[in-house]
Amino acid sequence: MEMEIQSLLEKLLDINDAMSRCATTATPTTSITQKLARHRDILHEFTQEFKRTKGNINAMREHAELLTSVRNDISEYKASGSMSPGPSLLRERAAIHGSISQIDDVIGQAQATRSVLSSQRTLFADIQGKVKQLSDRFPVIRGLLGAIKRKRSKDTLILSAVIAGCTLFLILYWIAK
Repeated sequence: MEMEIQSLLEKLLDINDAMSRCATTATPTTSITQKLARHRDILHEFTQEFKRTKGNINAMREHAELLTSVRNDISEYKASGSMSPGPSLLRERAAIHGSISQIDDVIGQAQATRSVLSSQRTLFADIQGKVKQLSDRFPVIRGLLGAIKRKRSKDTLILSAVIAGCTLFLILYWIAK
């Protein structure tokens, strides 16, 4: 069914392309342009809905497989009894080892990001020093930089107020719920 829907979406895309080619060869009017835009919107909506539904189905399938796997593990444990914990301990050890290797990868990525951010900080500090030297040499630039700084601090205050308001409303909503 997925392949059938995918092929129908591709046919609809081809038809939209053909309609757009026909619209460009004819004298374009607003009604034709609007209809063509509406057909493109419909195709986009159908495609998005298909992707969302496909994702939901895949999530439900994974959930069902996970539950089945857990049930099988419980059944195996009950069937084997507490006499032979070896295989389950080995499985648990392998799962822990896999988790540790994933954590190591994430830590490596975080360290790489930290080093990149550190180099950017150094670069920005150098740029700031050069701009300060320029502003000391030219008073007009100093005035311009002061205006930019005031605008930035005003924007920061406004953004902080908006974030505080949103946080307050979120907390109130959470408490009321």
